[in-house]
Amino acid sequence: MQTPMRPPLRMIDLAADRDPGFQTEVAHESGQLLESCYQCGNCTAGCVYTLDYDFPVHQVMRLVQLGLREQALSCRSVWLCATCQACTTRCPNNIDVARVMDVLRHMARRAGFAPEASVKTFTDSFLASVAKHGRVFEAGLAAVFALKGGKPLQDAGLGLPMLTRGKLSLTPHEPGGHGKAEVAAIFSRFHRFAVQGASAHSPDATPCGCKTEDKG
Repeated sequence: MQTPMRPPLRMIDLAADRDPGFQTEVAHESGQLLESCYQCGNCTAGCVYTLDYDFPVHQVMRLVQLGLREQALSCRSVWLCATCQACTTRCPNNIDVARVMDVLRHMARRAGFAPEASVKTFTDSFLASVAKHGRVFEAGLAAVFALKGGKPLQDAGLGLPMLTRGKLSLTPHEPGGHGKAEVAAIFSRFHRFAVQGASAHSPDATPCGCKTEDKG
């Protein structure tokens, strides 16, 4: 298997690039004691996606410690992370590294960084589907993702076999009872949290790009 090409790294000027408050922000949002990371590399050793990352996990942690906001938020690694928790499990200082990666992805979105556009598109489409139907509408998700990704026929060959075998429905199966309203309430609570936080979120949209109505 061919190793993916990594982008060339530019020289970092700590005096010019360092943001002293960045580590504090990430620590506050993630609830993790980031200064306890001593770069042992266990997180990177356990990460199955290291070959696809531009910065291995332990280096992402170091970027945060150094206050290199732009470098940390613009890297591909935080978008490719599968949140499998291998890094968290391996950390000898009990840092929830996967949580830190997740927080960095949210911060990157708020700052307008999305180097892995297809990952962001899929995430936005998935969350919009759940917000609308109460659970994901798989056929609709596949269609929206294909259209937004510019590849409308990318999974066309899978559609008919899945339909004939009962693996795919052309209509959404929304949860009964109060299920849909309960899911909508989750999105509303997150929306309120995002608006109240010190972020660049639009006041009428969640980070997934789907509009919500606050029903209390």
